[in-house]
Amino acid sequence: QVQLVESGGGLVQAGGSLRLSCAVSGRTLSTYVVGWFRQVPGKSTEFVAAVSYFGGRTYFADSISDRFTISRDIANTTLHLQMFSLKPEDTAVYYCAAKKGADPAILPATPRGAMDGWGKGTLVTVSS
Repeated sequence: QVQLVESGGGLVQAGGSLRLSCAVSGRTLSTYVVGWFRQVPGKSTEFVAAVSYFGGRTYFADSISDRFTISRDIANTTLHLQMFSLKPEDTAVYYCAAKKGADPAILPATPRGAMDGWGKGTLVTVSS
């Protein structure tokens, strides 16, 4: 299992920016894909972005377009999600996730119960 702890959530106005972080620990991380999902209460979980921990290949949800970037700080074993031009519809709890593999596209294809790690989430609220 991979341990994941999110931070950086908060309240931001529409059009603003926010950076989420996820401290990653546990297994040999070079063999994992890590990424972000989000969930609005009462709705299903939505994939946001993923990155292969070793190679740095990225994969984004179509709905995100180029407003978000994902990166990993290998030295500090931390994953980041930089969010720009935030909209009220980006309001959600953001979760960090990990799955063993090399292709970042496996993350949105993996059921939550089959993940190798899932954080407790951090709340992002975007006001209009």
